[in-house]
Amino acid sequence: MTTRLILATRNQHKVAELRAILGDAGLDVELVGADAYPEIPDVPETGVTFAENALLKAHALATATGLPAVADDSGLCVDVLNGAPGIFSARWAGKHGDDRANLDLLLAQLSDIAPEHRGAHFFCAAALALPDGTERVVEGRLPGTLRTAPAGEGGFGYDPVLQPLGETRTCAEMTADEKNAISHRGQAFRALAPVVRELLG
Repeated sequence: MTTRLILATRNQHKVAELRAILGDAGLDVELVGADAYPEIPDVPETGVTFAENALLKAHALATATGLPAVADDSGLCVDVLNGAPGIFSARWAGKHGDDRANLDLLLAQLSDIAPEHRGAHFFCAAALALPDGTERVVEGRLPGTLRTAPAGEGGFGYDPVLQPLGETRTCAEMTADEKNAISHRGQAFRALAPVVRELLG
């Protein structure tokens, strides 16, 4: 019997990405997004770490639906800012999801930082929670350096300024497939596949 698994997102690209990864791993899982249960409200991200936020969302959905649930939380961590914006990445400039304002503020804060000190990484924690309270968290990380100005039309968030290690392009200058192959979320979702196999058979 196919197991139904719910991913705590209304972003269909994210659902498609995890669905492909689980399929590649040979898992017989029916993955749906939170849109399949519109009556369930979004969970406030009140945790102080990526893992806490992912677990909050996964447990809330597992409890509400009676299904195993996956959730992720991710952001940009800048070395000279002691890991900030971190969990506040999406609302760094104050308003949630204003990518341009977040980017402009970050670049302004780093305007006098020399290239050799502009290290940063994208980080993702992905959690699987079962209705019985069982939980697992896996992580993914994409290290790089921050450009002084945005480059590229693809991606979203801070993609136009993070240049992955060993790359000459920013994440926003890559194709979606190129980015997914190395991305922090792709790494975390791939690490999740054996956990799904172990816990859900």
